[in-house]
Amino acid sequence: MENKLFIYNSLTRKKEEFKPLNPPFTGMYVCGPTVYGDAHLGHARPAITFDLLYRYLLHLGYKVRYVRNITDVGHLENDADEGEDKIGKKARLEQLEPMEVVQHYSNSYHHNMEQLNVLPPSIEPRASGHIIEQQQLIRKILDNGYAYEVNGSVYFDVEKYHKQHHYGKLSGRVVEDLMANTRTLEGQQEKRNSLDFALWKKADEKHIMRWPSEWSDGYPGWHLECSAMSMRYLGEQFDIHGGGMDLLFPHHECEIAQS
Repeated sequence: MENKLFIYNSLTRKKEEFKPLNPPFTGMYVCGPTVYGDAHLGHARPAITFDLLYRYLLHLGYKVRYVRNITDVGHLENDADEGEDKIGKKARLEQLEPMEVVQHYSNSYHHNMEQLNVLPPSIEPRASGHIIEQQQLIRKILDNGYAYEVNGSVYFDVEKYHKQHHYGKLSGRVVEDLMANTRTLEGQQEKRNSLDFALWKKADEKHIMRWPSEWSDGYPGWHLECSAMSMRYLGEQFDIHGGGMDLLFPHHECEIAQS
């Protein structure tokens, strides 16, 4: 009997038979850790879940490219578009270079995953190593009319996108309710709408991690990184995108919109 695999699809909210786009090749992208602290059970769950899936796909004879990223820039406090970079903050408090923090906690994470007998991914890209791809993606989104620049920062226009597509289809959030009930946070006045999210942020004088761009010396938005890295290694369409449930909104919702 032929082995069939059924996977729960969080977009359709049902189990579906797995059929790769281009058999026997299978592309799987999983959101990895932001490396500013020790790994915890929340990091272990997706690592183990998708390790099981990875192993079973290999067992079924698929040629799997498993990409799991390291977020080492752009993930700000409270998962917001304001405040300090989580890694930058740790570096400032410990009086270290940010990449020392990244290396230390990446090493620690890898050691912990080895203790759990989790296989390493095929490719483990870092966000900081893909700044050019992220800038190219921002330029494409701007050219397509779904983003706008203000004072050196670039934001995704959720309202414009929602008129033609459906922002909220993954998480079940209702855009109109979110717009009515989301308060404007301090420092976010330059956004057209409180729901809009940063694709590129102009760095203030205190921000350690920054790169030159056509808009400003700054850094990429957290959500943008995974879209750019998954496209880089798996193409614009691929089979499986995984991560923790805590990333469903806003992270994965924003990824769908900008991709």
